[in-house]
Amino acid sequence: MSLQLDRLTVTRPNGEAMFAPLTLTVETGCIASVMGPSGMGKSTLLAAIGGHLAPGFRTQGHVLLTGRDVTHLPAEKRGVGIMFQEAVLFPHLSVADNLAFGLSARVRGRAARRAAVEAALGQAGLDGMGQRDPATLSGGQRARAALMRTLLSQPCAILLDEPFSSLDPELRQDIRAFVFDSIRRAQIPALLVTHDVKDAEASGGGLIGLAPAAATSAGRA
Repeated sequence: MSLQLDRLTVTRPNGEAMFAPLTLTVETGCIASVMGPSGMGKSTLLAAIGGHLAPGFRTQGHVLLTGRDVTHLPAEKRGVGIMFQEAVLFPHLSVADNLAFGLSARVRGRAARRAAVEAALGQAGLDGMGQRDPATLSGGQRARAALMRTLLSQPCAILLDEPFSSLDPELRQDIRAFVFDSIRRAQIPALLVTHDVKDAEASGGGLIGLAPAAATSAGRA
């Protein structure tokens, strides 16, 4: 699998481009990082890739997943997972049911789906916590559960929107390693938006600077 951006930019409702057209390729199991000043449009870039742009904003250029142009497809047809700054779990569902919610439709049968959830709980270090209320989990446990829910959907790519920024420094390092290792094992391309150069260095997949609309930027990860 691969994630490719071909001269991708986003225009505001007034027609102005938010950042310079971006061209890059993120290969299977690679985690590329995007950095840039606040307000440059890093989160908007991820929204454009995932198909979640706010009304009035427009995409220019192309988004390709394993060679398939998904630029104009709705979000649910793209197969792109995303992790946000806050690990959001459904409060009315148990931890196990949260993970089950993310399961790909390709996993069929009650026994197979239950086994997939149990395996994911084990990989996340959450053995025995499947029936717990998500509110009882620590910040690190919620982050691991949220990632496993995303991976269970079998996405073609994963977008990481500063998912470590709200964590304490010591916990941040552990969760960052868990997230990156899990993505590499799953062999899924990922794009990380961050303000922390340590996140970008740990990703090991190359750093792309988001440039003002008057400039250009290109990279390969």
